[in-house]
Amino acid sequence: MKKELGIFILLVVLCTVTATINPRFLSAANLTNMANVIGLFGVFSLGLGLVIITSGIDLSVGSMCALTGVVLAMALTEWHWAWPLAALAVLAIPMLLGWAHGALITRMKMQPFIVTLCGLLLYRGVARFIAGDSTKGFGEGASFDTLRQIASGKLMGLPMPFVILLVTGSILWVVLHRSVYGRYLFAVGRNEEAARFSGINTNLVITVAYVVAGLLTGVSGIMIAFYTNSVAPSNHGNFYELYGIAAAVLGGCSLRGGEGSIIGIIIGTALLQVLQNLVNLLGIPSSLNFAVMGAVVLIGALADQWVRMKASRRVTS
Repeated sequence: MKKELGIFILLVVLCTVTATINPRFLSAANLTNMANVIGLFGVFSLGLGLVIITSGIDLSVGSMCALTGVVLAMALTEWHWAWPLAALAVLAIPMLLGWAHGALITRMKMQPFIVTLCGLLLYRGVARFIAGDSTKGFGEGASFDTLRQIASGKLMGLPMPFVILLVTGSILWVVLHRSVYGRYLFAVGRNEEAARFSGINTNLVITVAYVVAGLLTGVSGIMIAFYTNSVAPSNHGNFYELYGIAAAVLGGCSLRGGEGSIIGIIIGTALLQVLQNLVNLLGIPSSLNFAVMGAVVLIGALADQWVRMKASRRVTS
């Protein structure tokens, strides 16, 4: 709880500084747009957080978004599938890929970094091949207006991506912090071998985490595709995994595994977006955005290492 409180205080300070520099930060239009973007990135960040808690990683998020976006656009506009069938297919694909990741990691004992790095390259290539390396759009098709409204509309004035983030976060909070699976997930992340000897099916726990991460990536993929209204398979979703990892680390997830919280990840996502807003207001070139993200991840990792070293000194003393 201390980590969540600390990151929340930092978020409030950043919001105050940004609003002081530019009062338009607090305008309804800017806050609505920010809530929308937080929802878009927050959903897949939650999935990445679950994977990181297992001491794993998923570098294929951006490529999955590109693949699901291409399939969704083509299914709706070229193959003329009904929107419920297209949406189910787009959700099933990343779930199946997540299962494959989990199986390779748990059954074949491959490193998560290698498995998902291969996925990053493979899914991007498949997306480009399916689309003929051309941009796929949605246009104004009336047959899938319901799906468009669910993915990019509003509910009581709030952007649907933000509403979906709140609903997803609430469900995952219960799963992670109030269920047996959540306890197993933390136990596996802290010490997989000890968890296995205590009777936990560690392979199943890890695989489920990757499947859920795939599902949430699919949900984000649908929302982001409608947000951009077109999908260029060569660069759609580039570096999204960086945003997700940064949000999880900022939110208190340890890259060593065994630590993290849903509330922290959501606050971390919000903090990143406010930071981006502040960078723009300060006139820092957009080309340095990734440098800022890299610095954020480094600072988060250093803070985690410092806390662990301090805790180990207390134990030894």
